[in-house]
Amino acid sequence: MRLVKRLIVLALSLVVLLAGILFAIHNTAAVSIDLIFITLPEASLSMWLLGAFALGGLLGVVLSSVIIMTLKTRLYYLKKKMNAAREQLDSLSANQARLDGH
Repeated sequence: MRLVKRLIVLALSLVVLLAGILFAIHNTAAVSIDLIFITLPEASLSMWLLGAFALGGLLGVVLSSVIIMTLKTRLYYLKKKMNAAREQLDSLSANQARLDGH
């Protein structure tokens, strides 16, 4: 199963790489990007688009990592709180059992 998964990932990676190469070959027009306050230097259209794609992917990974870490931290504190509540409940149950025993 692991081998099949690796082969699928390898095949998809090669397809994406081939698509990127073909994209770069067919989009060689030089363009400059105007960002209102700054104008970026001229480069091929494919470079700008692939760069934007890579930057978007990187930002997606960073933002999702922040969200995951926030959720893991919240889960840690909720587990800690639940364990404290469970200990308190056990203590109260033990006290109630002692009182019922007398």
